[in-house]
Amino acid sequence: MKAIQFHKFGGPEVLQLDEVADPVPGADGVVIAVKAAGVNPADTYMREGTYRIKPALPCIPGGDAAGDVVAVGENVTGLAIGDRVFAGVAMGLDFSGCYAESVMRPASHVLPIPEGVSYAEAVTFGVSYPTAHYALFARGGAKKGETVFIHGASGSVGTAAIQLAKRAGLTVIGSAGSQAGLALVLQEGADHAIDHSKAGYLGGIREASGGFGPDLILEMLANVNLAADMEIAAMHGRIVVIGNRGEIAINARMAMMKELDIRGIMLWNVPESQLNDILADILVAAADGAIKPKLGRQLPLADAVKAHELVLQPGNAGKIVLIP
Repeated sequence: MKAIQFHKFGGPEVLQLDEVADPVPGADGVVIAVKAAGVNPADTYMREGTYRIKPALPCIPGGDAAGDVVAVGENVTGLAIGDRVFAGVAMGLDFSGCYAESVMRPASHVLPIPEGVSYAEAVTFGVSYPTAHYALFARGGAKKGETVFIHGASGSVGTAAIQLAKRAGLTVIGSAGSQAGLALVLQEGADHAIDHSKAGYLGGIREASGGFGPDLILEMLANVNLAADMEIAAMHGRIVVIGNRGEIAINARMAMMKELDIRGIMLWNVPESQLNDILADILVAAADGAIKPKLGRQLPLADAVKAHELVLQPGNAGKIVLIP
């Protein structure tokens, strides 16, 4: 089969399209013919060799995939050849293997795709929606009637968070840095869209939250925005850090004065039982149409280099997906 691999750590240029052996399921596994593979920022960090997990080389990147079951192990029950399924990083903490025409996963890490959800949409259930769900509710304590500000809401996690927050009865303020991004934020259901590229944008957030500031902030780039989040947050507000790429200087006195909670998340820390509950809720929401995954660029598998360049750029509108 064809697969994207890197044989050394480095920039996007180390990715190459290779011929590799077809996977076999083993007694407890299934082989999925990949119809769509999700691209996540973590994939680029692993390729660079800077992530907390340093894979053996050569490595096929990608932890999120959706497709059809084409082989099952002798111990597998509940899954059959031809089933439409997805597998994601959140379900087994496997970050590799999905940028390929086929991938093997333990049957326990594979779930059916709800009716009406495409293969490309289903790859968002591996990281984007579980991350947004965990940040909003388990870590953020979001409650009906509260106001949430999603700082960087036009990406895959951001659009997922908008939909989940609206489903839960929150007032949603989302920010983006372009007119297209702002239009997307509103299209996905946010009550207010704020241009965070403009000077004085914090005033718009304050006004949109009735002058008090948001109760909850989801932060996608804390090394740039955390100090601003602390300034705008409501008294006793919560700030959940979802993304960060460096250090930032903050004034801890602001946290003292407002009694702020600043909480980090890492999806890999979620206990399996809790993650199963999160995924079950997401799949119910997808099945009844309460959420609709937002897709960005869909590229051929051979364009993985371009996908790795795009996923770290600002202004992405939804999930970047590779199509074998």
